[in-house]
Amino acid sequence: MIALISGTLRELHGDTALIETAGGIGYSVTVPLGVLERLPAPGATLRLYTELVVREDSWALYGFDRAAERTVFQRLLSASGVGPKLALAVISTLGPERAARSIKERDIAALATVPGIGRKKAEKLVVELGDRFDTIPAELPATALLRLGYAAPQAEDAVRRAVQEGNTETAKVIRHALQTLSARRA
Repeated sequence: MIALISGTLRELHGDTALIETAGGIGYSVTVPLGVLERLPAPGATLRLYTELVVREDSWALYGFDRAAERTVFQRLLSASGVGPKLALAVISTLGPERAARSIKERDIAALATVPGIGRKKAEKLVVELGDRFDTIPAELPATALLRLGYAAPQAEDAVRRAVQEGNTETAKVIRHALQTLSARRA
């Protein structure tokens, strides 16, 4: 599985980025709208978390600039009747945080705003995916830690550990993550 790509952004075609790795291999990676807006100009280096989707007739690579975004995409794909295009539409329309929150909180109206999802499909998604989104950490704690100067991998790891230990409120997650990070520095 291709889980991460680092390289130079060579071209953009619609929602697809061509990324050339140091080894000279070019990967065509489809990204959601939010990631597309955050991509650097062609010629710049970047790193994307990826998900390889294999079908009978094709292999496609999807990219995300945050691990939590890829996790939301993976969880959406686990629902029956949801393919990569619909999962990308959910993330592009709502963003990963709001998509996860909409499923957790059974917000049918928000999900129904996504092209390709009507009221019945939205209801089916919240029933089928509700418990799968309980363990997705909020992006806010990791973002807060990044602003405090912690590196992304360490911040994400600390947030993940805080959530695994049962912390669900943002303030408690940040507090626990800061304690973990402080203990590592000492």
